Amino acid sequence: MTTLETLLNDPDTAGVWNLVPDRSAFTFSTRTMWGLWNVKGRFGEVSGDAQITGKGAVFGRIDIQAASLRTGIRRRDDHLRSADFFDVERFPEISVAVTAVEPGPGNAAELGARVAIRGATHELPLPVTVVTLDDGSVRVSTKTKLQRARFGLDWNKFGVVGKTTTVAAEAVFERAP
Repeated sequence: MTTLETLLNDPDTAGVWNLVPDRSAFTFSTRTMWGLWNVKGRFGEVSGDAQITGKGAVFGRIDIQAASLRTGIRRRDDHLRSADFFDVERFPEISVAVTAVEPGPGNAAELGARVAIRGATHELPLPVTVVTLDDGSVRVSTKTKLQRARFGLDWNKFGVVGKTTTVAAEAVFERAP
């Protein structure tokens, strides 16, 4: 297994890496009904790429089609796509732009990222684990909590929706040809 430091500083890994959507997962979970249960969902349409400089730096972008969210209940999905939540007609994409990487112990790191949801953009640190897979691809995993209101996702009739949403990603990248 390649260490993160090796991956970031190896001239042979420098270049463009493309997101592999069918090997990646972008999910969310929000406590509802005053914390009695979680609503879990997934975004199905994603694209992105990353650039490794070979000198310890990484830059990248992931674009998520907000309308591709699925929770398993069509009526709830339609409500989440409405102006009460993601407002996909006005804000069709959720984007994550990686601007920096700070390696930690082992394969851990913290990414500096600009996250844009519903027209609101905020800098967020994203704790990640980076693993080189047997086929040479790289999996970047993260899980963090977002304050919904920070991104204009503050609809909350009768206080039934939690203030935070847990977001997780398992993003697999392959070296561009």
